[in-house]
Amino acid sequence: MPIYAVKTTASQEQTVADMIITREDPTVHAALAPDSLTSYVMVEADDSNIIERILEEIPHARSVIPGESDISEVEHFLSPKPDVEGIAEGDIVELIAGPFKGEKAQVQRIDEGKDQVTVELYEATVPIPVTVRGDQIRVLDSDER
Repeated sequence: MPIYAVKTTASQEQTVADMIITREDPTVHAALAPDSLTSYVMVEADDSNIIERILEEIPHARSVIPGESDISEVEHFLSPKPDVEGIAEGDIVELIAGPFKGEKAQVQRIDEGKDQVTVELYEATVPIPVTVRGDQIRVLDSDER
C-alpha cells in the first residue's frame, strides 16, 4: 500500500490528519502526523488522486508531494523511543516533575524495560536512591559529552 506525504500549514499536522480520517473514504487507510515531522502528514491510500480530491475540502492542507513512500520509510515514526534514551549512568540530571521537582541528582541505574531511572539526590544529607520515570528528568551534564 503506497504512502503519500501531504504538505500542511505548520502546527496543523494533527488537525489535517484527523480531518482526512474523518472523511471515512474507504480508499484512505491511515493518516499519521509524527511530532518529529513538521508541516507534513503521511497518508496511506490507494491513489494520490483520491488524496488530492479530499484535500480540496480540508483547510491547512496544501498539496500532495509527488511520489510514493514505502512503509519501511515511515515505520521509525510508528515505534515510540523510550524516554531514557540518551541518558547514561553518572549523568547529572534535574527532576522536572514529582515531589523532588527542581532537585539535582546523579543517575545511578537505568531500567530501559520499565523506562525508569534511579537517581541519587545531591543535596540530601543521606544518599537516598529515588526511582523516577524517564520523562520526569532533564539531563544537565553528561559524562559522554
